[in-house]
Order: sequence, then C-alpha cells, then structure tokens
Amino acid sequence: MDAPVTLVPHNPRWPALFEAERLRLETLLAPWLCGPIEHIGSTAVPGLAAKPVIDIMAPVLSLEASRPAIATLTASDYVYAPYKPELMHWFCKPSPALRTHHLHLVPEGSALWQERIAFRNALRRSPTLAAEYGQLKHRLAAEFRDDREGYTEAKTPFVRRVLQIS
Repeated sequence: MDAPVTLVPHNPRWPALFEAERLRLETLLAPWLCGPIEHIGSTAVPGLAAKPVIDIMAPVLSLEASRPAIATLTASDYVYAPYKPELMHWFCKPSPALRTHHLHLVPEGSALWQERIAFRNALRRSPTLAAEYGQLKHRLAAEFRDDREGYTEAKTPFVRRVLQIS
C-alpha cells in the first residue's frame, strides 16, 4: 500500500531532519559517494508546503558501481524500489505506506542531478515561483491524492518551465 499525497505547511525542522540523516548516510554510503549529499524537493525550500518526506539526493560515480549500496541501505531501514532504475537507485524509509525519507542515488553531473539542483535553487531564489509552485501542488494533491505517480507527472510542465528560465 502506498502513502497518499498529503501536503502540510512548511516545517522549520525539515533542514535539521535532513542534516541528521545526511550525517548517517555519509557513513553508510562512504564507499560510493563522490560529492556532498543534497537536500532536494519541497522540504528543501523555506516556506513551501510539502509532503512531510525529506528528499535526499546522494551523488555516485555510476549506478553500476553503487549497486552494492542497495544491500547496505536495505539493512539500515531503507526500502529499495526499482523506480526509474536507468536514472537512479531509489529508496524510501521506513516503508512505502509511511514515508519519512526518500533517498535518490544519482550519478553526479547527470541530467537528473543537474535538473533537481537547478529546480531547488530556482525556488529558493524566487518567492514568486515558490508560491506559484505551492498553489499548483495543493491543486494536484487534491486531484491525485491516491496517485503519487500522477501527482509527480502533473508537476512536470511547471518544472520544465522553471528549468528553462533558470
């Protein structure tokens, strides 16, 4: 069973929750990391409503080289799912039905890596864009409450537009 799409107001504790998990992941993922672990997604944008799930992106040299990290993470409270396996290794914690964290192992410098950092940074720089995104998210959360993939896909045109102007 998958968790429904539920948004909550921005929580000022989200950066600290990320930081605590980042420190834990730096140790777990040390053999595969090739740069700093990043806080991404809406919980990384001050003032933005979000699903209360800390999105984390960790840079790896390649998906193949980081494949052994799957066993390490699944032994440490993360659940692996082969979601977009050609782009990333994707995990949630503690379960798909109750998520507190998402972890994305992404090749550093890949298009996905660059887009996620650029989108987060654009929202952080522009309160106007962040507010517009927040309104869209609320509308889509109501429409796609029980369809997480549909919710994510419906945000794509907005994300693409922001990336074009960033």
